[in-house]
Amino acid sequence: MPAPRVPSQDADHVASALVAFLPGLHRALERQVARDFPHPRLPDGQLALLFLVEEHEGITVRESAEALLMKPNNVSALVSQLTELGLLERRQDAADKRVAHLHPTTTARERLAEARLLKEAHVARALTTLTDGDLDALGAALGALKSLTRRLHSSAG
Repeated sequence: MPAPRVPSQDADHVASALVAFLPGLHRALERQVARDFPHPRLPDGQLALLFLVEEHEGITVRESAEALLMKPNNVSALVSQLTELGLLERRQDAADKRVAHLHPTTTARERLAEARLLKEAHVARALTTLTDGDLDALGAALGALKSLTRRLHSSAG
């Protein structure tokens, strides 16, 4: 049975708060990780593509563009940049030589894992400073945030 709908004014308040807080949370975490990460920081678009390719190894440029809500030529440029940096490999499709499948290199996998561990460590440290009630509330909100992300993604595509 679906959960009851939130009254409009409550949804507006939650939307306003999320729009205000999420970018600040992201920036604060990125600053902390940048301070500790021993490798040059990649632009957000390159990072997003690398994380996507790691999660969906063998994805094509067109599929990547759809998933990232970008134009294929922009993703193609990111692929070229990441390939030059030695972080991404293009492998030709056996059946259609015009199609390339994307794969992270060993270096990319190592750096992504390192960045993920740093992020998790910073968030875990911050979470230990919260009250049990705040921690429980955040844990309870994870499913709703995942659903919200899916809905926003599908409505943007």
